[in-house]
Amino acid sequence: MTPIETVEEIYAAFEAKDLDRALELLSEDCVIDQDARLPYGGHYEGRDGAATFFINLVSTIDSAVDRLALFEADTYVWQYGRTAGTVRANGAPFDIAEVHRWTVRDGLAVAAHFSIDTPGMLAAIEAPGGPHDHG
Repeated sequence: MTPIETVEEIYAAFEAKDLDRALELLSEDCVIDQDARLPYGGHYEGRDGAATFFINLVSTIDSAVDRLALFEADTYVWQYGRTAGTVRANGAPFDIAEVHRWTVRDGLAVAAHFSIDTPGMLAAIEAPGGPHDHG
């Protein structure tokens, strides 16, 4: 697979909620980074770390990525678009910009850096809570 095909397969696995398939497409020593200010953010290493990241992510938000572009440049695969959904704890909606930078070698992702509009996401996460909040 080309690097772009590898990344496309990873997104397809996410969309199908197939964590096992997504992890198969990551190298044993992969690294995932996202802004540590987010509840699921931080630095994660290896497939176990990646699994922890993905579980923390889906435990916090229910979201889908709208990929506006996917391309190779400067030895990376770049994806930019929007992530939209709701925060699980409070039901707050969000629709924010994001950019993902992937490093792919030999058909496996070895690194991913997920950049989003962190202040926008934190505003949704910290919004007063949920459908039963009348206050």
